[in-house]
Order: sequence, then C-alpha cells, then structure tokens
Amino acid sequence: MKNPLPDLKAYEFEDVAFNELMQNRINKILIVCSNYDYYMLEEDGRIDERIFNEYTALNLRYPPNFVHANSAKRAIKMLESNKIDLVITWLDIGNYKAFETSQQIKEAFPNVPIAALSHYSSELRKKVLRENTGIIDFVFHWNGNVDIFLAIIKLTEDRMNAENDINKIGVKAILLVEDSLRFYSRYLPIIYKIIVKQTHSFMSEGLNEHRGMMLMRGRPKILLATNYEEGMLLFEKYQHNLLGVISDVSYYKDGKRDIHAGFEFLKYVRSLERYFPFLIQSSDNENEKIALELKGKFLYKHSETLGQELKKFINKYFSFGAFEFWDPKQMKVLAKVNDLNNFQKALAIVTTDAIEYHAKRGEYSKWLKSRVLFPLANLFSKVEFEDFEDAEHIREFLLKAIKAYRVFRSRGVIAKFDKDKYDEYLGFSRIGEGSLGGKGRGLAFIDSFLKRHRLFHKYQDVTISIPRTVVISTEVFDEFMDSHELIDFVANCDNDSDEKILDKFISKPFPKWVLDDIKAFLDITSSPIAVRSSSVLEDSHYQPFAGVFATYMIPNTEKEVMLNMACKAIKSVMASAFFQSSKSYLKATSHSIEEDKMAVILQEVIGKQYDDVYYPNISGVARSINFYPIGNELPNEGIANIALGLGEIIVGGGQTLRFSPAHPKKILQLSSPDSTKRDTQQYFYGLDMDPDSYKASTNESINKKKISIRRAEKHGSLKFVASTYDLQNNIIKPGVLHDGIRLITFDNVLKYGTFPLPEILQDLLRIGQREMRNPIEIEFAVKLDVPTGQPKEFSFLQIRPIVESYEATIEIPENFDVKETIIYSESALGNGKYEDIYDFVYVKPEAFNSANTREIAAAVEKMNKKFVELDKKYVLVGPGRWGSSDPWLGIPVIWSQISAAKIIVESGLNNFRIDPSQGTHFFQNLTSFKVGYLTINPFINDGFFDIDYLNKQEACYEGEFIRHICFEEPLTIIIEGKSNKAAIFKKGYKLIKNRESFEDSKEDLPPDGFM
Repeated sequence: MKNPLPDLKAYEFEDVAFNELMQNRINKILIVCSNYDYYMLEEDGRIDERIFNEYTALNLRYPPNFVHANSAKRAIKMLESNKIDLVITWLDIGNYKAFETSQQIKEAFPNVPIAALSHYSSELRKKVLRENTGIIDFVFHWNGNVDIFLAIIKLTEDRMNAENDINKIGVKAILLVEDSLRFYSRYLPIIYKIIVKQTHSFMSEGLNEHRGMMLMRGRPKILLATNYEEGMLLFEKYQHNLLGVISDVSYYKDGKRDIHAGFEFLKYVRSLERYFPFLIQSSDNENEKIALELKGKFLYKHSETLGQELKKFINKYFSFGAFEFWDPKQMKVLAKVNDLNNFQKALAIVTTDAIEYHAKRGEYSKWLKSRVLFPLANLFSKVEFEDFEDAEHIREFLLKAIKAYRVFRSRGVIAKFDKDKYDEYLGFSRIGEGSLGGKGRGLAFIDSFLKRHRLFHKYQDVTISIPRTVVISTEVFDEFMDSHELIDFVANCDNDSDEKILDKFISKPFPKWVLDDIKAFLDITSSPIAVRSSSVLEDSHYQPFAGVFATYMIPNTEKEVMLNMACKAIKSVMASAFFQSSKSYLKATSHSIEEDKMAVILQEVIGKQYDDVYYPNISGVARSINFYPIGNELPNEGIANIALGLGEIIVGGGQTLRFSPAHPKKILQLSSPDSTKRDTQQYFYGLDMDPDSYKASTNESINKKKISIRRAEKHGSLKFVASTYDLQNNIIKPGVLHDGIRLITFDNVLKYGTFPLPEILQDLLRIGQREMRNPIEIEFAVKLDVPTGQPKEFSFLQIRPIVESYEATIEIPENFDVKETIIYSESALGNGKYEDIYDFVYVKPEAFNSANTREIAAAVEKMNKKFVELDKKYVLVGPGRWGSSDPWLGIPVIWSQISAAKIIVESGLNNFRIDPSQGTHFFQNLTSFKVGYLTINPFINDGFFDIDYLNKQEACYEGEFIRHICFEEPLTIIIEGKSNKAAIFKKGYKLIKNRESFEDSKEDLPPDGFM
C-alpha cells in the first residue's frame, strides 16, 4: 500500500546543528615511552611536524600537541598539571611494566583514553586478551608509519562524540568489525584518508567558507569493534545512521573464536535491509563464494592492492565521490556528478530506467548522506519506491524536493557570491569581503530569524521572506574610492556641489570583476531592482542614519541596458554618501566622511507590472510600540501604516491607513463614510517601466510615477485593497463590484481576512523586538496578485531599532510630587520630552459655557494665527472635546485653527464631564506632527490641573474666553509613550537624565541628576 508523499509546499526541513558537532577534541597527547622511542619519533619520525603537515594537507583544523613522559610517575605528574586528552603508550613484549603503567594512569585518571602501540601484533594480542581488562582502550600495530597517529586521534574523537553526533544530530558512520591488530591498524589510516578526502568535497556544498568548514564537521565517523558482541551492539545502537559495515569472517563470538561470525553478522543485516552495503574481508579466498551468496561484497586480505580495492569499495558502495547515474538497460553511466547542483541537472535528463534503478536501492539518500546533506537525505529516506506511480513521478518529486531544499539551505546564510555558481536558489549573497553595512546586516538578520522561528511557511498559501538580495560590500566601495582618488575630491567639494559629485562618480568605471558579478545577478532576476544604500553607519542603535542616503529603482529590461542602469544607480548611491545633506548629518553626529563606508544592496522589487508601471499591492511600515493608542489599543501592541503602491507615500508622510495589528477591524479613519472619503489614500506611486525614465540624478524619485486611484482601476489591482462608496445610500460597500467611488480601505485584508497581514505583523513585531531587545520598526511589501495555486508573498524589507534621542526616552521621575506640575495625566498620547515651549493658552473655566463654544473656537483661531506667523508652538487646554462636531460636547475647531499647538489638553470641569475623545477628530494630524494629546478629569481624581497656579501668573494676553501666559523659561513637558502618562511641570523645574545613562554629556550635568 502506498504511503502519502510529504507535501513539499509545507515541508519543513530540519537544519543540522553543525556547531554542536565534534564538541570533544584531542588537543594534547601524552606519549609514554622510553627516551629512545620518543627520540626516534621526534627526530627521525618528526611526529609534531608530520602530524601538523598531515592536518594541513587534509584541511583539518586543531592539530594536537605532543608531550612526553618516560615513566608512570612522570606521566601521572604531567596529567595532574596538564589537560591531557589522550595517552599513547608503547607496549614491548619483554617489558611487563607497560601494562602496569597503563593501569596506574587509568586508576588515577579513569576518563582519559589510553591507546597502545607495539611492533609485536600476534604475540601481543594474546597478552592483551589475558591482561588488559578494560585498561587500554585501543591497541595498534606499529610499523613505523606515522599515519597511525592520525587514525588513533580520529578514532578516539569519533568514540568520544559518537552518541551526540550520530544519534542526536544524524552524522553517518562506518562500522569496522576486525580483531586483527595488524589489519585494522592498516585499514584505519586508509579509511580515514578516504573520509577526509570525501570531506573536502563538502566545501563545494557550503554557500560560504564558514559554512563549508562547518559541513566538514559532519564527516562520517568510524566505529571499531573487535568481536561479534561489540559489533552487534554498535550496529543496533547506530543502525539508522550507518553507511555500511566492513567485517572480518573469523572473530570471537560468545567468548570463543567463531570462523563464521562475520557471515552470521551479514545474515542478520540482510534480514533487515536488502541493499545495505556490507564488505566481507578475509584471509581465505574460499569465503568469497559464501559472501556473494549472502549478497555481500568480498575483499581478500592478502591482495597486493588491498588499499586500492578497499578505497574502490568505499567510494562505490558508501556513495563517496561522484554519483554515477547508471542505466541498467543500456549498461552504461549516463552522467557523473560531484555536487547537488549538477545532481539536480542530471536528474532532469537521465532515463527513467536510471531513475528507477537508483530509487529501488535507496542510493539517492545514501549519496546525500555521504555528502552531509542530511535534511534532504532524511526526506528521501521517508519515501519508498512503492510510494510512487512511476519513474517520472519519482523524478518530479526528487526535483521539487531538491529545489525546496536549496531554497531552504540558502535562507539565513550570507552566501559568498560566485558568478559561475550563482542561481535562482540563492536568496542572500555578498560580493566582496567587506562589511554589509547597516541595512545589509539588518536583512541578513531578518533572514536568519525567519528561519530560526520557522516563519517562511507558517501561514497557509503565504510565503514570508526577504526578496532576492545581493550586497556589494564595502570592499568594492573602498577599491572604487581608492583607485579613482575620490576621497580628496569629495572632501574639497563646495557645499552646493551634489551634481558635480554625482557626475564625477558616474564617470568612473567599476573593476571588471565587480561588473561580472553584477551581470551574473541580473541574468538570474526577472524583476525590477532596488539599489539601496547600506552605509556602515546606517541603522546604528545609537545614531540612526535611516533616510540620509539614497535609494534608486531600475526597471527590468534588456540585460545590457539594465547593467548600465544598475552601475549608474550603484555609483549614485555611493555618491549620496557625500552629498551636502549627508555631510551635514555626519558632522552633526560627529563622524568624518572617511568613516562612512558604503555597501550597496541590490534587491528584487516585490510587486507586479500593471501597464507601464510596477508596484506592490501593499507597502507598509510597522512599529512594535504605539505612542498614540486609541480605544482599547495598547502601546505594546504596535501600530502599522499601509498603502497601495511603493512605500514612497509612507516615507513622504502621505495619506495612508493606520491600524493596530491587534485590532485590525477597528480603524478610526474608516469609522464613517465621511472620514473614509476624507482620510484614505488618494494616489500612490509606481515604478515607471520605461528604461528611458531612469536617469542618473540626485533625485531618487526620478522614475517613480504618481498615479491616481481612478487610473489604478484599469490595472485591476484595486480588487485586492479597495471598497466602493455608494453615493445614493451614503454607505461603503466592500470590493469593487459596485458602481461608485473607489476608496483604499484594505477591507478584504483587514476585515475579511483574505490575507493574514495583522497576524503576520503581530508575529514579526513580537519576535523582532525580542530578538533585538529594543522596540523596532519594520518595512514590508505584499504581493496579493499571484497566479492561482501560487502562494501570496509577504516581503520583509527592513528592520531597525526605534532609537529615540535622549529627550524622547526620558521618563517622569518615580517619586515626583504631583503638586510640582501644572498638569498631570494618565491618559496621554505621544512620547518624549517636548522642548522650547514657553507659551500656555487655556480656556478660562469660569467663562466656559456649552452655548458659547463657537465664540471660544474663534478666539482660539485668532490666537493660533499669531503663533503660526511667529513659527512658535504652545500648550492648549480647554474643556470637553477639541474638534467636536457637536458644539455642546466641546469646542468645534478644525485642525487649521489649532495647528500650532504642540500639546493639546482636553479637561473636564466639575459641571462638564465628557468621555475623552483622544483627539480622534484630527488623529492623523496628531500622529503626523507628533503632537501630544492629554486628557484629564481632575474632579473625579483622573489627573491633576493646577488652575490656581496659572491664574496667579501674569498674562501676556487675556480675553473674554482665553488666557495666554508667556513663561520666561521653557516648560518641562514629558510624555511617557509606554505608560501613557504625561506631566507639564511648573516654572523652574528642570529634568536632567541620570549621568550613568548619558555618558557623552557629563560636562552638561549638574552634580545631582534632577534639579
């Protein structure tokens, strides 16, 4: 009966913890032997040098050091004063003290393994069996070949790490069952050299040098058994991760020599697995017939080419080396491949007979295991030949699985760009060896945490990922700047020379190797490309440079034209590091132009082409903290702004939709048909796909088109994000199937859940904040317009810490006296310290009457105009709801009448208590201009308002309804966005941040933190 095949769309590969492999290593070896024997090793054998050279030649790290002791007493002293990982002692048949020495060492240091070497293998075996009761861990024949030391070290390390590496992590192993000291002492160096050579080939599967070295940790291990019981124990324990068994025929079983023990072992293995590799090796040629009858392979121990034959068997049956696609009907090899990339290509073209032949024998999985590609090998191990309809079905499954695995493998990894190997399965690569810059690091971090938290396919029919990205590292920037001597040029440029700098940079060529790499990237992509700055100073935790440097977009077109545009855009981004605005910012943050090295990001633009423009269905920015929570929103639930089209409109402060991901159906802008028409998006931006629209320019928006919502209806993109206003009935209907005015409400997404945007944002904001240990801001884009059957795409474009200045992160002192304030509120919107406000305007409580709110609004408007003319900000306090459309509930102002107010307070009176509005009447303006909005009802102990203090101050203006106080010193105003508390302190109160948290301004601090 067929088993259901794994669903590759939803299949989650298990990453291999290569960093947890080989935790126990042999670093220092104590050799216990006579001075003569050690002299021969040291001088004639040059053991240190030869082992070091052996490790280097085999690309192995951590070569061990050797120390010497010529007696048990000295050996124990050295073990006491040194961290010894392995003891090697010499056994001489005429020297009975060798066993005594080992016994003394074992008793004193039971956890230190002991290996013994001797010239006399046959006599020694009897002596070892008689006298060695668990004292010596390994005994080897010494024939003067220093290769045995490598085998001893690796065999000991394999035994120390086997339990963790094989059974917990899945590393593969070879079981050798042999009791002849001479033969296993000969086999082991050969097998280890084969394994290490095989391990070298793993490097090609590593996406960068570090990953290649990590893969080498996963080399197959060797397990040595010297009798039947040991062999069976190791086989049973590690059966599922064994590549195969190499066994003698005659060895001890049940305490006595059994001349058929190896065959008994082979019979048992065959009862479990038909195609499991099993090599019988024997001194008796007659045993070959029996081995073959039992479906094993045979090796004659006394063959003149023993080493070569052993190597051939291991390479073929343990799937080392190249994979050979064999066609059993044509009786020939169709293809020979050395890596996964070529394996995939060959799979697509070889005959179905070859596909079927290897599938029946489980050889695909076996080859992948030998190359440490465990996640893919494990997937192939889960399916049987009988699970498929035919050979073509097998081919289809294998190809889809390899594609899925190659995408999975590249995620969370910064691959080294190789123009000859670069293909569509690589998600994030770097050109050059320099820094990735701030944005580049952020993208790499996003990729890694999406993988760690298994978010790529968490939501059905949705892919969460970063777009295909290549970072041109700062090495390219350095070479470009140095080779054309541009630092001196930009340092001496005039303040108004941005165009001059840009022209100079554009005129200089890139090195050929850089051009070749960029071309290789463009050959793979089929999308427009965003060329983004990634300065080493950008998105720093302490001095964020976000928005200082340039980002350009280029359309997808003919590759040569695209290469020319890309090079100009890259140079334009590099040049933007030295434009006047950038220089000013660098100076303000105490950096020099030499410090600002620029990496450049090439990234596919998410979206779709509609007529002559290209844009995503949704662009957005989300923050993990909301300083303007309204209704039942909480600050720590975060906030998002989304728009149709490119993110240009969001960055530029245009009209977008604001919502809390935790409350996506409660959106203030959509609370009525009037507010929906007034406060939703009227236009958007798309990338002009005409190649002639891009020109090298200091203007990043040179080829971005501003498009009306009405025009977008022809594109067919509005059906995903728009609703329709029914003029006759004054209602909003979901979708665009009705006649009427189209409004960008995102109702399909936020109300009806056609795409899990709120849930995705909640996940990313929560996890991102936890990972960065700081409130964060993310940028994203969404493609909803995809072919049927394909997943919708959420592209995670950027993550950065929300870093406010000293003033923005200051807090109200814990033990302050509320009487030190003019106003104290526990229902406040906004965040930070509001500075340079000297003016306080308030509606006189005794003059307030619900019947005269229109006259009060006119008086406030007149006052506001003066502040606008003087470009000054002020505090505004009044009863009831500011901006209320009902004059009986508050003062009916519109935004332009109070636009200069930086702090707005709605205050209840004893005889006029209104539920707080939280500024909902002009909420967009509050958030856009970062206006603080406070609510107090002191008559019910909700907040504090010292009206008597204000009445005692001399007024610089007083009318029938309002009073204006001009303070000589700026007011101290603090809003804690996280707690929604706010305080306006009285004249003379100064707040200084604790000196431990503000190291850079020690000279400005008074002796005692707060004054």
